Amino acid sequence: MKLNKKERQKQLQLTISETPFITDEELADKFGVSIQTIRLDRLELAIPEVRERIKHVAVQHFDKVKSLPIEEVIGEIIDLQLDKSAISILEFKREHVFSRTKIARGHHLFAQANSLAVAVIDDELALTAKANIRFTRQVTEGERVVAKAKVIKKSKARTIVEVNSYVDQERVFSGEFVMFRKEQVLQEG
Repeated sequence: MKLNKKERQKQLQLTISETPFITDEELADKFGVSIQTIRLDRLELAIPEVRERIKHVAVQHFDKVKSLPIEEVIGEIIDLQLDKSAISILEFKREHVFSRTKIARGHHLFAQANSLAVAVIDDELALTAKANIRFTRQVTEGERVVAKAKVIKKSKARTIVEVNSYVDQERVFSGEFVMFRKEQVLQEG
């Protein structure tokens, strides 16, 4: 059953407030309308496009990251609780994939996860000591990868961070990162 414009816009606002990183394409599918209709609805409701919504959330976490400059984080951090957990989003574009197959280059998935593992550390310096990673399915151009980092164990010198990356609800990458904290780096340096 198609909704009238007023009801659709009401549902659109609700949907975006509940899932702010939903794309226009996903919204169009959900409401059974064209992408252009969704864009016009968003324009009327003064709702920015998904990239702007992600950037708005990312800016809120800009000052929290201590271990590296925010511009060195691969993906947009949308949630950060230092020494606890973090989430980032990375849209896989043409520059992230092989030109012939449109399959993502693995180092981009690794870089997103590794930089998130560094960013979650509540210290001025964090370096990767060891990583145990697994790619569980291919990522293709146009897919959005959500990486979720969780601190598993923390000591004065090291932190173990688990990172799982997903496309929709399907895990595409997992890794356990052993991170040196500043204390350990200074001792060994």
